[in-house]
Amino acid sequence: MKFVTYDYKGKENIGILKDKSILNFESIFYEIGEENPPKDMVELIKYLDEDKLNEVEEFLKSKSLQGVFLDTVKLKAPIPYPKRNVFCLGKNYEEHAREIKLTRITGNEIPKVPIYFTKVASPAIGNGDSIEFSSEVTNQVDYEVELGVVIGKNGKNIKKEEAEKYIFGYTIINDISARDLQGSHIQWFKGKSLDTFCPMGPCIVHKNEIPFPINLDIKCWVNEELRQDSNTKNLIFDIPYIISDLSKGVSLKAGDIIATGTPSGVGMGFSPIKVLKQGDSIECYIEKIGSLVNNVINVSR
Repeated sequence: MKFVTYDYKGKENIGILKDKSILNFESIFYEIGEENPPKDMVELIKYLDEDKLNEVEEFLKSKSLQGVFLDTVKLKAPIPYPKRNVFCLGKNYEEHAREIKLTRITGNEIPKVPIYFTKVASPAIGNGDSIEFSSEVTNQVDYEVELGVVIGKNGKNIKKEEAEKYIFGYTIINDISARDLQGSHIQWFKGKSLDTFCPMGPCIVHKNEIPFPINLDIKCWVNEELRQDSNTKNLIFDIPYIISDLSKGVSLKAGDIIATGTPSGVGMGFSPIKVLKQGDSIECYIEKIGSLVNNVINVSR
C-alpha cells in the first residue's frame, strides 16, 4: 500500500494511493465499522498493526470503493508535522563522503560510526510545493535525495535482526541544505532547518511492498540534468544497523522519520559548484516509491 496525506475540497485527509486515484481512509474505516478512525498519518501508523492492515487489505479486495482522481487533490508531505525532528545521517554513502571535501564543512574520511544530526520540519512540504530561500540569508542552497525510513512502533535498544519489525514504511526526503550556513556555524542543524527545507513524499510505501534488505535505485535531477545516481545497497551503515545503533539509549517512536543519507552528486561536490537558484526544478526519485518534485523560489528577488 501507498499511504498519502492530501487536501481535497479544503479538507486534509489520509488515504491510499492506487493507480491514479486515492481512496479515503475515513470512508474505509466507516465501512469496516471503526468508530474512532485515525485523523492523521501518525495516528494511522499507530493504528495499523499487522492484524488491522490485513483487515483493510481483505476489505479492499472484497469491495469496489469510489476514490477521487489524483489530479483533483493536492498531495501534502505524508507527515506534514513530524512529532519530533527528522533524524538524519551524514556521509552515509562512500562517494558522497569523498566529494564532501569540496564543501569545506567537514573532512572527507569514511566515517567509522554513523554521523547523526536532526532537521526541523515544521511543516515538511509536499510534492509540487516550492523550496523558498532568501539570498539575504543564504547563497549556497543544495539538494540531497534520501531514502526516509518511517518507524512503525515504539522501541529502544533494538537488535539489528529485529529492526524490520519496527519499520512502517519508506518515503523520499530531499534534505535541502544551506551550505554557507553549515560552514559558518560549524554544524549542520541551522543550515538544514530553514523553512521549506524538508520536501517529503509523495507517499509512504508500506514495508510489505519493498523486500528487505533494501535495494532501491535512488536518483536526483536538477532541471532534467541527472546529478545523483546510486542504489541504497551502497549505504555505509544499512538500515538495520542505523535503527539498532540509533535506538541504543534513545527511544524511537511510531511516526519518527530517519533520513538515511545522500549519494554523491550534490551541488557542492562539483567544481565549479552547482547551487540551486530561482526557477530550478528538482526531481528526487526512489525505485518503488516514485518521484518528489519541487521548484525553487528566491523570495528576496
